[in-house]
Amino acid sequence: MKEAMFWEKKDESKKIVQCHICPRNCVIKEGQLGFCRARKNVDGTLYSIAYGKVANGLAIDPIEKKPFYHFLPGSTAMSFGTAGCNLRCSFCQNWEISQKSPDEIEAFNVDLAPEDIVEEAVRQGCDSIAYTYTEPTIFFEFVLDTAKLAKKRGIKNVIVSNGFINPEPRAEWSKYLDGANIDMKGNDAFYRRVTDAWLKPVQDTIVDMKKRGVWVEVTTLIIPKENDDDAQIKELMDWFEKNVGYDTPWHFTGFYPCYKMMDNIPTPEKTLIDIRKKGLRRGFKYVYAGNILNVEANTTYCPHCKEALITRVGFSVKENKIKGGKCFNCKTKIDGLFSTKKIKED
Repeated sequence: MKEAMFWEKKDESKKIVQCHICPRNCVIKEGQLGFCRARKNVDGTLYSIAYGKVANGLAIDPIEKKPFYHFLPGSTAMSFGTAGCNLRCSFCQNWEISQKSPDEIEAFNVDLAPEDIVEEAVRQGCDSIAYTYTEPTIFFEFVLDTAKLAKKRGIKNVIVSNGFINPEPRAEWSKYLDGANIDMKGNDAFYRRVTDAWLKPVQDTIVDMKKRGVWVEVTTLIIPKENDDDAQIKELMDWFEKNVGYDTPWHFTGFYPCYKMMDNIPTPEKTLIDIRKKGLRRGFKYVYAGNILNVEANTTYCPHCKEALITRVGFSVKENKIKGGKCFNCKTKIDGLFSTKKIKED
């Protein structure tokens, strides 16, 4: 447990505080948790009770699993998360920990300090640390302390995030983050109906992080009869074209029944392929269809000469023809990060 950042006292006599880590700006009474279940008012001081509580331990993942396709392809990321989330997505695949507080999953917590995580990443030869599985915003202080140490060792830091965060903590994070995969789950009506949140802060995060020099990729989970209709896809693409541009990778991924959506069907592969084609026709350079075993839909092509540059099967890179950040054939620059400095030794 560690004192939280970005909060204020609202009523000192009644020990009421207000959290400002995300747009909910929760007002929290003494002894209570915020909406995310990971920040607690203890005697009039707000604490992160997720700090140092790694749910289910550390994992070494291919960076493609996050998914990042233009950030050190073929490398591995030391990955971890904690309990809690500031959204209530009905389709959450990690609901067993995201919809619980750290105290509720105590048996599955592993106590680790930022130093432990960074040292393990170095020992395992990971090029990056990924703050993932659940929403990293709710264990912000843990991310920040770990990222600062990792940066000193030459290890990259990436988040897999819902993007539902306030501007001030987002700016602080961006000083230490190298990459961010942000979920843009649907239009605003979808957010309010299915996630108990709203869209604009997420879109602000995508735009702001790009401006701050963080490498951004975007993921949209396509759920049948929820956010797969043509009108909603066009709405998202219109916004993306106007505000993000054509050079940011966009992953449209397949849904599998989970949590409160067990009665829904898996996303048909054809739906994902059709959406990918719509994106390419709009001029987006890097559009992918994920959670399906389709090599073409997960291959990175040169946007100029159309040569296949990075071929993927599942989360494995089978061939990478990018040389010095450019297409091997026509020398067109390919957007992304394709090399890293050697990790520093003690």
